[in-house]
Amino acid sequence: MTAMHHSHWPEGVPHHIHVPDESIWKAFHRRALENPTGIGLHYLGREFSWRELVDEAQYLAGALAHLHVEKGDRVLLFMQNCPQYVVAFHAVLRLGAVVVPVNPMNKADELAHYIRDSGAKLAIASSDIAKELVQASQAIKPGLDHLVVFDIADALPESGATNEADWPTYWRSWLTIRHPLPQVAELDVYAWQNLIQQAQEAPELALDGVGDTLALLPYTSGTTGSPKGCMHTHQSLMHNAMGARSWLDMKEGDATLIVVPLFHITGLVMGMLASICNGCQMVVLPRWDRKVAARTIEHKRITHWPNIPTMVIDLLGGDDLSDYNLSSLRYIGGGGAPMPDAVGEQLIQVFGLQYVEGYGLTETAAPTHINPMSAPHRHCLGIPYIGTQALVVDPQTLAPLPVGEVGEIVVSGPQLFKGYWKLASETKAVFFEHQGRMFFRTGDLGRVEPDGYYYMADRLKRMINASGFKVWPAEVEALLHRHPAIKETCVIAIRDPYRGESVKALVVLKDAQRGLVSADDIIAWSREHMAVYKYPRVVDLVDDLPRTATGKVLWRKAQAAQDEIDARNAPSISPKHE
Repeated sequence: MTAMHHSHWPEGVPHHIHVPDESIWKAFHRRALENPTGIGLHYLGREFSWRELVDEAQYLAGALAHLHVEKGDRVLLFMQNCPQYVVAFHAVLRLGAVVVPVNPMNKADELAHYIRDSGAKLAIASSDIAKELVQASQAIKPGLDHLVVFDIADALPESGATNEADWPTYWRSWLTIRHPLPQVAELDVYAWQNLIQQAQEAPELALDGVGDTLALLPYTSGTTGSPKGCMHTHQSLMHNAMGARSWLDMKEGDATLIVVPLFHITGLVMGMLASICNGCQMVVLPRWDRKVAARTIEHKRITHWPNIPTMVIDLLGGDDLSDYNLSSLRYIGGGGAPMPDAVGEQLIQVFGLQYVEGYGLTETAAPTHINPMSAPHRHCLGIPYIGTQALVVDPQTLAPLPVGEVGEIVVSGPQLFKGYWKLASETKAVFFEHQGRMFFRTGDLGRVEPDGYYYMADRLKRMINASGFKVWPAEVEALLHRHPAIKETCVIAIRDPYRGESVKALVVLKDAQRGLVSADDIIAWSREHMAVYKYPRVVDLVDDLPRTATGKVLWRKAQAAQDEIDARNAPSISPKHE
């Protein structure tokens, strides 16, 4: 922390918190001891008590132990949001093993890397996508030894008790379907339900004094190469989860809507773990659907909703918003992309809520910065989180920069990961020491203002050099969002025979504006609202933007596609103008 933002420090929030030197399992088990019959999780009409969740995790841990899962072993979790995710996550930690969360949208070719790199011998998967893991395992040597499979339908209410008529059509043809177990000669496949019914005891294991041991191995998105495993301990994960009690006003009896993916660090830490350690009910949705989400917020009296801005944009974009009572919400916020001003204003007008933006990475167990709920700033990362120090440094020299100057954001705090799995040189490259503390290089460019609030400039190296002028795409995107016809946009570089590089914008128009607004209209508008070197020379109107499973825009994918086009046209493009 720095003295600059002390004046904005949230009232009642400690500057540091003590994280117990214990397994995450203990916080989970504590809920069953303190409130055994209390509802810990709600899923599409079915309620699970804390005791039910803990007992099933105990039985699954016992079964996994009989399959030779031991302390330090890595176990892949491959499934959408569902109650089994919560159970499996804690069962693995109950044995002192390590969870490897994997994006359920991955295909066999992508999954092979996670199996090979993590060295996992056992995976747990939902039956609808288990075949992808089987194919991945068969393609590499050595592959998996064991695969535990479940049907998502096992977590649904009894037949007739669900509100399937209110589900999106594709949910009905997905959630309720049961699939046969994969039959593979070289892989032992087990049905989850059969393992649970055996009610095997988990072996005794020290659950104290293990806070600094490996608990989670989430992988980065891989946008700069092969995905890298980030080594997180029990304490690095629990720090941010525990901090949510005071920073986000999470209280026992509150309800958290968990619709951001649990495989992602934000959903896992600020959704699941924050709810468990602070005594909040987890209300889990398998995927995003605006109508299901709105009904759920109303009927379950949701108080906290961590999300991404695109979800809020979608929620507020419907013409039936007045049909729902969403007054129970006290916190709505997230990160990954700035909240457009128009949407933020609508959120205030409709719900009286400020969108609380934050910032973090897989390497930092989610937040290093969050806006105070009492004084959030728009398009802002916030101030450093509890126990966190942050600086803006010169990317070349690592020397701290003056207030207001753009440089690389670096952070130090108890939520930092221990390094990249089996990648010592890459780990060394992202850490450096400053005044006796180890700082992590985020790779993000930003600045800090005199009041201590941090703002993103852009990803390191995501810069457009137009005739020597530096153009930050995030700034151009924010400006374009002011155009009344634009719903979303992604700004990339395009080669220019005269200027070296120029700005190109991929633009998604609002539905009502399609066919009424042209690319030339947007260019003309941009010329009026931006500096001459900054406005997009090229605009492509597209139906949607490439995204990750968590909704972040894949600007690198869009840039790579443009680079291929430019490379094909290279003979007709002159060298950069000097």
